[in-house]
Amino acid sequence: MPSTLRHLLFIVAPLLIVFAILPGVYENHLMLFNFVVFLILAQGVNVIYGFTGYLPFGYVGFFGGGAYGFAMMVMHAHAPAPLALIVAGVAAVLLGLLLTPLLRLSGAYFAIANLAASLAVLHFVANPALEDITRGPYGVSLTATFNPNAAYWAALLVLALTLGVVVFLKNSRFGLALQAVREDPVSAAMAGVSVVRMRVVAWLASALIAGLAGGVYAWYVSVFFPDNVFSGTFSIFAIVFALFGGVATIIGPIVGVLILYGVYNLIGFTTPQYFQLIYGLLIMGLVLFLPAGLVSLATRRGWHVP
Repeated sequence: MPSTLRHLLFIVAPLLIVFAILPGVYENHLMLFNFVVFLILAQGVNVIYGFTGYLPFGYVGFFGGGAYGFAMMVMHAHAPAPLALIVAGVAAVLLGLLLTPLLRLSGAYFAIANLAASLAVLHFVANPALEDITRGPYGVSLTATFNPNAAYWAALLVLALTLGVVVFLKNSRFGLALQAVREDPVSAAMAGVSVVRMRVVAWLASALIAGLAGGVYAWYVSVFFPDNVFSGTFSIFAIVFALFGGVATIIGPIVGVLILYGVYNLIGFTTPQYFQLIYGLLIMGLVLFLPAGLVSLATRRGWHVP
């Protein structure tokens, strides 16, 4: 069986089936939806960081851009939610195209510039002078499309597409070329790899993933403010989840989300006074002892990690 098909059958399909069944047996649908959103975002970070080495501290800019792309289509064009969701992804891709000059930077310079760009987008959207277009700092209300159940199923569809992209990158020559660019762009270019094109494609793919996640989030919650959808928490959590599990793999970000976001919800509700301490210790332990993520435990034993 080809690796791509095997990964789809034994990793992607079971995960989607579980999250399709859970809403019928577990009452906290919002928490389940957040799990799905962070699974999407962690894989989006995986695409840009795991396969190119660019760490996007401002990844939430694409998420917020998608949310507002969805909102403006609903508010001004009275578009149905599925069409608005497509536009949310397009809006994030356009924002990604606008920010492609950032790819000239590397390392900490790229991370800081990316964070600054996301803050610039936040202040642009929240500008009171744009109240007639974006509602400025006063937030949006999308009661006309409020449908949490439909939004949840749309989120599962976006997750399926996202995992499909990562499976493709993991098993294709294109993905191998991306990893070659990440390891040594000079050698990759000498071998005939178009370094710039590879980076731009990965950048726009990750932007599309975050934009679609922002769109389904806007559809689900229906009422939000700029500070909500441009909160740095989304970037931080997505990056930490991906790194905790292990990037450049399919299963790593999934494991990171399921463990860390599960711990986050458990500690946050049962012993909130110890949340920051316990969560911080978990992350410190990862950085000190498992810098390549949890999947490195398996690779050290010679196991193949998809």
